[in-house]
Amino acid sequence: MGWWNKLVRDKKAAEVEKTPEDLRRAALQKEKDIATKAGKAWVAVLDTQVNPNNIKNGFFELDWNNQFIEELLDAGYAGETNEQIVDAWFKTLARQMLEEEGVTSDRDMGHIKIVPIEQGKSEVS
Repeated sequence: MGWWNKLVRDKKAAEVEKTPEDLRRAALQKEKDIATKAGKAWVAVLDTQVNPNNIKNGFFELDWNNQFIEELLDAGYAGETNEQIVDAWFKTLARQMLEEEGVTSDRDMGHIKIVPIEQGKSEVS
C-alpha cells in the first residue's frame, strides 16, 4: 500500500474514533474561534456533572474568550483572575434564576468553587 493510501486510511480511522462528545467540543471550539476572530464575547457550558453520592453537589465546566472577560469588566465585575470574574457573573446568574422563581437567595446555599483546568477554562462547582 502506498504512503498516500495509508495516510488517508489513518486519517479516516482517527475521524471514526471521535465520540459525540469530541464532536460537540470541537464544534464549541470552532464557535469560540469564530467569535474571538470577530471580536465578540463568547461563553459556553462545556460539561455538567452531578455528584451521585450527594445530589446537592455538582459542577459546570465553562469556557470563554478574552472578549467575554472584557465585557464583564466593563459591566462592573471584578476579580484578580479571569476565573474570579466569571465566578462573580455566574453567581449573579444563579441569584437571578432564584429570584425569578420567587425563591430567596439569602440562605445557606453552599458555595461556588472555581477550579482552573486550563487557560480560559474552569470547573465551577
